[in-house]
Amino acid sequence: MPQHSSSGKPFGRLLLTGAGGNLGRQLRGALADWADTVRVSDIAPLGEAAPHEELCPADLADREAVMKMVQDVDAIVHLGGISIDAPFDDLLEANIRGTYNLYEAARKHGVKRVVFASSNHVTGFHPVTSVLDTDAAPRPDSLYGVTKSFGESLSRYYYDRFGIETVCLRIGSSFDEPKNARMLVTFLSYRDFIELVRCSLFANRVAHAVVYGVSDNPASWWNNAKAAFLGYRPRDSSVPYAQRFPAAAPHADLADPAQRFQGGPFVLGEPMEKAAS
Repeated sequence: MPQHSSSGKPFGRLLLTGAGGNLGRQLRGALADWADTVRVSDIAPLGEAAPHEELCPADLADREAVMKMVQDVDAIVHLGGISIDAPFDDLLEANIRGTYNLYEAARKHGVKRVVFASSNHVTGFHPVTSVLDTDAAPRPDSLYGVTKSFGESLSRYYYDRFGIETVCLRIGSSFDEPKNARMLVTFLSYRDFIELVRCSLFANRVAHAVVYGVSDNPASWWNNAKAAFLGYRPRDSSVPYAQRFPAAAPHADLADPAQRFQGGPFVLGEPMEKAAS
């Protein structure tokens, strides 16, 4: 990995896209320990810059703006884009054109490591009776999931063709606490999310990797054994919140797609939250 820092920190300059979103706000402060300079970007308000920060508002669909945004960075944490299902034209600009612009800028500027915020909705049409490893076939549950599957494929191409390493984080439900019974399975605490990003940035080699972003919950649909080389060890769990969603008899409607498939309400076109869920 680049060692451009003059202070002994692992990175000279990191870029964080989507810095104004839910997870971007959680991660933003942690990056100060990892880089001399953190360039933060979003189309949402970014607030005041900390002493170590550079504010760089940019629309991911604006290729020229993205090219300038990526200049002189050592690595990228790409959280930007739309994080719920939405009209295709909106998703096209933010999640497809925007992701292409970012990787093309990384190629032209010689950036060799990207951490890409993918989603569990890439595999949301797998049944809840399956436990998926990181080689599971994509089965997107929504157009949003399709755009994240595109991002994973695009990052695979940019690794195979140009050597840009990427860790694709198939983020579960990352909030301060689970919001419903489904999230007892998919919960990813903010602390574990930050640790997962740290592992993805600091691992010596990652090639093209996929990892499920999930805490150490007692029930799981995902197996990260094939991503163990990242060293990610979740510290949190949904167990403390289980009493809020007491066990109940199985849903009477066994044909209900939201109960049968891992994507939950996304399979019905009903996004659960305006965040990774």
